[in-house]
Amino acid sequence: MSSLFHGIISGQRKRSHDEVADRADRIASGLKSLGVAPGDSVCMLMRNDIAFIESAYAAMRLGAYGVPINWHFKPEEVEYVLKDSATRVLIAHADMLHALRDAIPAGVNVLAVPTPPEILAHYRIDPDHLAKPDFAIDFESWLGQFPHYDGPAVPQPANMIYTSGTTGHPKGVRRKAPTPEQAANTERMRALIYGLKPNARVLLPGPLYHSAPNAFGLRGGRLGGVLVLMPRFDAEEFLQTIESEKIDTIFMVPTMFIRLMKLPAEVRAKYDMSSLRHVIHAAAPCPADVKRAMIDWWGPVIYEFYGSTESGAVTFATPEDALKKPGTVGRISPGAELRFIGDDGKELPPGQIGEIYSRIAGSPDFTYHNKPDKRAEIDRAGFITSGDVGYIDEDGYVFICDRKRDMVISGGVNIYPAEIEAVLHAVPGVHDCAVFGIPDAEFGEALMAVVEPLPGANLDVARIRAQLKESLADYKVPKHIEIGTNLPREDSGKIFKRRLRDPYWEREGRRI
Repeated sequence: MSSLFHGIISGQRKRSHDEVADRADRIASGLKSLGVAPGDSVCMLMRNDIAFIESAYAAMRLGAYGVPINWHFKPEEVEYVLKDSATRVLIAHADMLHALRDAIPAGVNVLAVPTPPEILAHYRIDPDHLAKPDFAIDFESWLGQFPHYDGPAVPQPANMIYTSGTTGHPKGVRRKAPTPEQAANTERMRALIYGLKPNARVLLPGPLYHSAPNAFGLRGGRLGGVLVLMPRFDAEEFLQTIESEKIDTIFMVPTMFIRLMKLPAEVRAKYDMSSLRHVIHAAAPCPADVKRAMIDWWGPVIYEFYGSTESGAVTFATPEDALKKPGTVGRISPGAELRFIGDDGKELPPGQIGEIYSRIAGSPDFTYHNKPDKRAEIDRAGFITSGDVGYIDEDGYVFICDRKRDMVISGGVNIYPAEIEAVLHAVPGVHDCAVFGIPDAEFGEALMAVVEPLPGANLDVARIRAQLKESLADYKVPKHIEIGTNLPREDSGKIFKRRLRDPYWEREGRRI
């Protein structure tokens, strides 16, 4: 094991921890020269890359907020985050910048990171877009100009993650920099839940722009072992990496389990999984049969947590919990508190289903950047909710039953139908529409849109899909689109979405 590389790996590229620290320190010096100060924002529009990690470390060194942007976003979505975060700097892969010429606000400094070879190998990228555009600065040349940052140590805030919003705009979850006591609490929790310990050999197959993979990856890169970034999840490549790098700690989502289980048995048997110690998953419900099959294959190393970008991890399930109580998301995490609230606003006893409210006393508080009213909407006496509905049983195990709001989780990605419905309403010939999640064997949920035409209008599904793609990230474009008339409506005239949604789930035998 001692002969194995220690540092960060992406594809064939390797950078030692000392090299990463040196580069992050010089990036911090360069960012300071561009006016970045404590509390400011530095946006990062990159796929998984070592430069992403270094840039995030540099922002934190200055007491600034690294702001990952979902690279699937269309230009208008990127523009919104750049403006809302009031960023001073955008650090992006060069190929992504060419579509953003008109989306970058005046005064934002743009640094173009060379798109690395492992990204080119996994994605179809226009060769003409590999050179930096004329409005950007070459990242590597820029970096070479600066010495090490020698500023004082300052409290380091977590990255500000933008979550999709029910109003059509994402919200930046801005958490205060932790006190020393809060930072120590966070480290203890990450050791327990994420399994992140000194010299861990960590694999990250999920995107760094998501909150849990982001926290997992940034911490995993500082433990003295190895952090391997996958540019894109490929099932067999994933197994090869575990074997070759003696990986012991991984963050995953259930969709990855499902893709692994679809590999032929002889392929799964080819690779040595004995190095695995702690595999944590979250972000979407995991079917109990899939969890059991993975434990049968890898052994009792698969853990789960439930939470959100806003709340953090509020429950934790061991492999033993999963086998004892199939379908549970575990017991309440150390330091967390949960309340299950009924429609009358009163707290419910064990066994009764209610909306889940939570808090973690030892965690830094947060607000929604520029939207304190939205923070107030989800708060009840210091407890917050993400709209999930569930119960706690007499033994203290938590189960998630449904979502009170309309959010869809597809492949671990949160999607809000209101944003998609707003775009659908702008399609010529559309009278009304409803977007919701239906069961999907691979992604857990897939988006379904039912569209009601105006009288006499002739709607075409392919044209609707093409128009949606013009202004929405591809993953927000419904996989299924149907044209319907006489849709069920509530007394208010609003489409009764649950009557459209429920038959799909009833056939599946589950609610989420």
